[in-house]
Amino acid sequence: MFRRSDILQETRSDEPVGVFSRGMLRIPFLEAMVGRKLCRVDARSARRVSAIAGWGLKPSSRKARMFARKHGLPYISIEDAFLRSHGTGDRFPPLSVVVDEDGIYYDSTRPSALENLLNGDESPLEGIGEDVRRAKELILEHRLSKYNHAPDLCPGMLRESDAERVLVIDQTAGDMSVALGGADERTFTAMLEAARRENPRAVVYVKTHPEVTSGRKRGYLSDVGEDEKTAVLREEVNPSGLLAAMDRVYTVSSTLGFEALLAGKPVTCFAMPWYAGWGATDDRLSCPRRKRSRSVDELFAAAYFRYTRYLDPVTCRRGTIFDVIDWLVRQRSISAARPGRLICQGFRKWKAANIRPMLSLDPESVFFVRDTDKAHALCPGEEDALAVWGREIPAGLEKLAAATGARVLCMEDGFIRSVGLGSDLVRPMSLVLDERGIYFDPARPSDLEHMLNTAVFSPEEIAEAEKVRTCIVRYGITKYNTDPLYRPSWEAGKRTVVFVPGQVEDDASIRFGCGKVRTNLALLEAVRRSRPDAFLVYKPHPDVMSGNRRGALELKTTFSLVDHVETELSVVSCLDSCDEVHTMTSLSGFEALLRNRRVVTYGQPFYAGWGLTEDRFGDGPAFSRRQRRLTLNELVAGALCRYPLYWDHDLSGYTTCRAVLYRIRARREVLEASGGLEKLRSGYLRRQARKLSILFRASIGGGFSP
Repeated sequence: MFRRSDILQETRSDEPVGVFSRGMLRIPFLEAMVGRKLCRVDARSARRVSAIAGWGLKPSSRKARMFARKHGLPYISIEDAFLRSHGTGDRFPPLSVVVDEDGIYYDSTRPSALENLLNGDESPLEGIGEDVRRAKELILEHRLSKYNHAPDLCPGMLRESDAERVLVIDQTAGDMSVALGGADERTFTAMLEAARRENPRAVVYVKTHPEVTSGRKRGYLSDVGEDEKTAVLREEVNPSGLLAAMDRVYTVSSTLGFEALLAGKPVTCFAMPWYAGWGATDDRLSCPRRKRSRSVDELFAAAYFRYTRYLDPVTCRRGTIFDVIDWLVRQRSISAARPGRLICQGFRKWKAANIRPMLSLDPESVFFVRDTDKAHALCPGEEDALAVWGREIPAGLEKLAAATGARVLCMEDGFIRSVGLGSDLVRPMSLVLDERGIYFDPARPSDLEHMLNTAVFSPEEIAEAEKVRTCIVRYGITKYNTDPLYRPSWEAGKRTVVFVPGQVEDDASIRFGCGKVRTNLALLEAVRRSRPDAFLVYKPHPDVMSGNRRGALELKTTFSLVDHVETELSVVSCLDSCDEVHTMTSLSGFEALLRNRRVVTYGQPFYAGWGLTEDRFGDGPAFSRRQRRLTLNELVAGALCRYPLYWDHDLSGYTTCRAVLYRIRARREVLEASGGLEKLRSGYLRRQARKLSILFRASIGGGFSP
């Protein structure tokens, strides 16, 4: 079994590794993957470092290599690995890298750590054969490649009348693996000629590189013309589907050649890529150093398991290939659930700027428009969706949806949102997009309510829900996470402590989900009547305290009803120190359930009516629909794990609830240590400056469709 402990056995030094490139230091969690502390150095630096690292053998690393040679320091090559990310590097950081102190895998002019491993006496499969088999199956099943953003092979892209098909892989001009693999521009011409000559019955398909298609780079075979026996594939396409349709593959040094080997295709190499010279390929060059015969599975085990270092995107620590496979599959499955365009109407520019990256992995499929006329001009179709913030859907938008078949989605923040208030324009880490309604509007069903009424949660989901609940309780995580976590100083004696969280009184969940009790004052009066002898603690809502929203109470009125008004400590501190919670519709009631507190509701929040709360608004319309009884973990699995969309702003991808919990905990700890948490939650001028900064970025970044 390939265990996490196995990947942490490399020798570590207390001294950092020096890096010349600022760009490398900006790669998220690179230190976690490399397993060494990285620091910035320059040619005049006297800082003590144990080695110098650069990005492979690219020209940008020349200064680092010269510095290492001059000072007698080891040079470490760091490069993208073979299962890198969802998309290309201009938008998506790597989830895996290789770290090579001997050379680099694409340089056949000298040994690399990968070549030495393959030349060794021990089989790379030793002890990990079952994991290698499982990873290979998952990669083939989910059609995974180095980059994974390209669409599947479309009908009509290949000629139906082909007797045989041969794939010739082009590469970008200047690709380091070409020259260091022993090839040049003439090699590509020779490869194409050989493919035609050796396969007289076949149509030869020349596949250009994606960066050639985008116009960013030039290819070696860009000018090849099409004829009866030659076709040029310039469109982006998932390699797996393309390879499956081929009978044979020709390459110079592309990693796509190895993916063809994984798919069981015969591969001819016209240079010396890392997987050539081991007996698995038809080689037109030779490398005397490569003395052993290796199977495709051994090559896969060596390169993808022994040589590559992975990030666990959930914990942001060193991970395994399976962590990255899970991440890539998640990106694809969430994207497949919304295949069309998303047209968002009526969003303010700051909100559009904050949430735009979260709405699609393809930024060109998201549009923000000011009104229905602009939405109509985009000609939405059946695969497209029209989105609004909150529950209010303009009549014109509903009419447009009915006429075009487009779906209408209501959008809101998720329940685990950020470190900082939404009203202060802090960007969220979760959203919900609901086609039936929205979770806070009990007048109509929502996707969440439907899920909780009907879903069968798997044992894996229940186990994950338990981990999520444990994490939330252990680390004191709530929706906004701005208040310090300390034990309250108030003393209740032997009295029952009842916590009453204040709310924003014009919040939609109150406007549409409450009856007679619909203000903070009415709530406190009802609670005091219900619990006359209890010790009542009232905490105003943070948006109200900040002055951003409505709902403040006169102190004199408040103290006539409660025993203590808490303005400093977090909701979590109050929940941990109370016996029960009374609320209209506050998310604090849900957070109290997570901590096994008694919860009494006076409205119809999403978590009420499932047998877990005591509900005073008994004739609410939502309760007549909620007939099912749920366990707490089933409620968590639906409300926190399935319903929201979670986003990792560092890794530019969809993530899990637990990953967001870890990230919020880490962010809050950094802010607490630096004093930034206090600045985040207090100070009118600081908040306004932060808003202006976000609004300025939104204004220069656009975000709205014309």
